[in-house]
Amino acid sequence: MTEVVFGDYNFRIEERQESKVIFDIARKKLVVLTPEEWVRQHILQYMVHDLNYPLSHIAVERGIELNGLQKRFDIVVFATSGKPIMIIECKAPEEPLNEKVFEQIARYNLSLKVDYLWVTNGTRNFCCALGDNMRLLSKVPVYGEIKG
Repeated sequence: MTEVVFGDYNFRIEERQESKVIFDIARKKLVVLTPEEWVRQHILQYMVHDLNYPLSHIAVERGIELNGLQKRFDIVVFATSGKPIMIIECKAPEEPLNEKVFEQIARYNLSLKVDYLWVTNGTRNFCCALGDNMRLLSKVPVYGEIKG
């Protein structure tokens, strides 16, 4: 497993009608606060505040075409060149990180061809470096350490 230690982040959370919403720093808008969204927002804060990922190099919940079908990835990180370099798949804390989740992120990578894959449910994290062979990382790399 990959070690991730979240900091104490300042989230903007509001009550709206019958649900809570949270401000997404990447999409710059309020989104419904689901368990999966809670994980996604922690990952974004961790990447920006603890690992120095530029917010301008992060895309959240965007569509991609995969074998003629429209899919949506959770988070993709881009290098300064514009090349995608990391895909992050976020699940709710109660969801297991099983083979199905790893197959999902691998399918996204058929289109994006990144160097790093990260699967998380907020409590369990698996960040892998791809290359000649896939290797599990003990920590998520800081932005300056990744190639792209």
